[in-house]
Amino acid sequence: MLHEFITLYRDAIIARTREKVASHSGPPASPNDLEHGVPLFLTQLSETLQSEASGRPSVSAIGTSATLHGRDLLGLGFTVSQVVHVYGDICQAVTELALEQVAPITTDEFHTLNRCLDTAIAEAVTEHARMTAESRSSGETERLGQVAHEVRDILNTALLAFHTLKQGTVAINGSTGAVLGRSLMNLRDFVDSTLADTRMTARTQRHERILLEPFLNDIAVAGGLHAEYRGLQFGIDPVEPHLAVDIDPQLLRSAVMNLLNNAVKFTRAGGRVQLRARHEGTCVLIEVEDECGGIPETKDDPFQPFGDRRGNDRSGLGLGLSIARKAVRAHQGDIQIRNLPGKGCIFVIAVPLAVDEEAPAPKANG
Repeated sequence: MLHEFITLYRDAIIARTREKVASHSGPPASPNDLEHGVPLFLTQLSETLQSEASGRPSVSAIGTSATLHGRDLLGLGFTVSQVVHVYGDICQAVTELALEQVAPITTDEFHTLNRCLDTAIAEAVTEHARMTAESRSSGETERLGQVAHEVRDILNTALLAFHTLKQGTVAINGSTGAVLGRSLMNLRDFVDSTLADTRMTARTQRHERILLEPFLNDIAVAGGLHAEYRGLQFGIDPVEPHLAVDIDPQLLRSAVMNLLNNAVKFTRAGGRVQLRARHEGTCVLIEVEDECGGIPETKDDPFQPFGDRRGNDRSGLGLGLSIARKAVRAHQGDIQIRNLPGKGCIFVIAVPLAVDEEAPAPKANG
């Protein structure tokens, strides 16, 4: 009888199932093999088989335990597909061992096994999907609330400055006008970053070949305005005229602008922000250097969403560097930081250099 076989070879079935789960790409199972998972399913499967073999009505708790199993698997990082595979692995382990031990499975027992698997998969997947949707909904709601809060704060500042200017008591080119200008530029940059993040999430990228010199010169105009509002110096080094990259211009522009905004925000009064670009091997390096005084070693990863800020300026959600890194990585590149303790730091974007098959690559600098 299959229920006797499952009871007798329970440990072997569990061990083989674990091996199968471990052989798939994905997160490992917990040391207790998921409290509401394989062991409990086998117990309930054996009870169901025994009940039906004796002609008694079958009242199985498989659905309830599978719901808990789906929740556990989600917590471990399993996808829906992997949840289904876990139960498929249980079925394979049972049938393989039954063949090896010459323990025949009757047609009725096989139907019961499949029915129990169907129930378990359906309940586990349903719970997994429900928890995933709930988590996503909660996260999106929180994120939308934070975005709305950020936009509201920027707009409130802009409106206060506008009303003051409208009264005619202060000059447009004074500090109040500068506040209005900063607010509008911050709002524009925030919208640009949000749009870039949305495009990356939706994976709607439009790659095209662009020359780096006019691309960065255009960005430098906006960077210079930001620096001017903050009373900082800004400069851009000459860029080799033939350097080109295959990119989504909007995404890379957003990444560079986020680095510039970050540099301007944290550079000390009277300091300087410098933009430069060069090529090194098969990569183009775009560097933004600031004079923030350096990043303390105790700071968390500045690229983490909602991460710690470098200085006393707490404006913004802490998403700029995170979005910038995602945008660069979407171009098979990355961002690194060179810390200059006591002086500042240099953020370096590295993206592949576009090289025509017929034309040789530019000679390396230095």
